Amino acid sequence: MITGPLYHVYAKGRCIYHSLSKEKFDEVWGMLHKLVDLLDLGMTKDDLQYEEVMVNNKVTENASY
Repeated sequence: MITGPLYHVYAKGRCIYHSLSKEKFDEVWGMLHKLVDLLDLGMTKDDLQYEEVMVNNKVTENASY
């Protein structure tokens, strides 16, 4: 069974948020874009990236550690 997606958010290539739900991602992504516009953070919107990851619970459920 595939669930997800989950989102990871990066600023200048560094992961700053990981494993976000779609709802939380939308909230965080919007907030980050507003902060970059409002504050002098030494970055632009182009420095922000995200990755969408599909999670397969069946694989992780049967994982052996």
